[in-house]
Amino acid sequence: MGERALHGVNLTGWLELESWVTPSLFADSGALDEQALITVLGRKRYAALVEEHRSSFIGASDFVKIASRGFNAVRLPVPWYVFGPDGPDAGPYVGCIDYVDEAFSWAEEVCLKLVLVLSVSPGSREDENLTICGKADFRGYRDHLTSVVRALSARYAHREGFFGIEVLEEPVVQRRNFLQVTDGVPIHVLRNYYRDAYNAVRAAAGDDPVVILPDGGVPGGWGAFMAQSQYQKVWLDCHLTHHRDKVNITGPSGVRRLADASRASLEATKKSGLPAMVGAWSGALPFADSLMTPEGHIALERVYLSEQIAAFRKCPAWFFQTWKTEGRISGWDARVSLATFERRMLD
Repeated sequence: MGERALHGVNLTGWLELESWVTPSLFADSGALDEQALITVLGRKRYAALVEEHRSSFIGASDFVKIASRGFNAVRLPVPWYVFGPDGPDAGPYVGCIDYVDEAFSWAEEVCLKLVLVLSVSPGSREDENLTICGKADFRGYRDHLTSVVRALSARYAHREGFFGIEVLEEPVVQRRNFLQVTDGVPIHVLRNYYRDAYNAVRAAAGDDPVVILPDGGVPGGWGAFMAQSQYQKVWLDCHLTHHRDKVNITGPSGVRRLADASRASLEATKKSGLPAMVGAWSGALPFADSLMTPEGHIALERVYLSEQIAAFRKCPAWFFQTWKTEGRISGWDARVSLATFERRMLD
């Protein structure tokens, strides 16, 4: 890269609610996601809750602290209903475009770059319980998503802090295993959406923003896709969290196997011919046996974090998951996990 690589953090759980980031918002309701929370609380109480959360959870001081820690970028998940009544049918959800505007101002004041990512929580799985723009099937709402990508790109095209936009957050790709087909979006449908979203960004914001495509958990499934000369500044994003991997982590060798798995995923992604970035990674380790002491776990976690950073050294960008959690969760909260790392270690 001709420019310095982006090393930053996600702002997960700010503009849309995530129970693992702010469990107190869900504790009294028994709900596990935002859609269920609306059902339990009702629209009025939900709207008041989400507004209070957005106004207090992240502010200008967070962006100052992010920059002071040595990060140079923020990856901001933006919900599909960001424009509220001015966008696709948002139903009971509350728009948040004013907060995205503020994020740009806060980022530019401290020279941080912003990568927007269009989020369809809880994932782009074809699920009868998930309704987006009044529809449950990705084919039904993909045009609405394209319109939101276009509108965001047009709104921020000339902002200094606008680095690029990821056209979808963590899609679930349909897979075939003999006669069985898993839930998810068929990969050819996803490819068509990616092309449409790319064209929408270029029509609205020109050739400067990077257009980022999530690999959907299939890093080897994008051979030569959009690597042709007519597509410019296109990256693939892979998420590399290994807390569910079945690896013995009672010693450094197990931790290094996890880092090797990250390297293998990146190499598979790079075979597409596109630059591979890491949109979300963490220091969370798989469950250890009862003999491991808390001190031993902390030591291994630091080794793991260092190994991961080394594995990502040639990537054009990586973003830790996430900047802030209510409980300061070790392995996931950058304020805790990366607090002891010197600035030059993040470069």
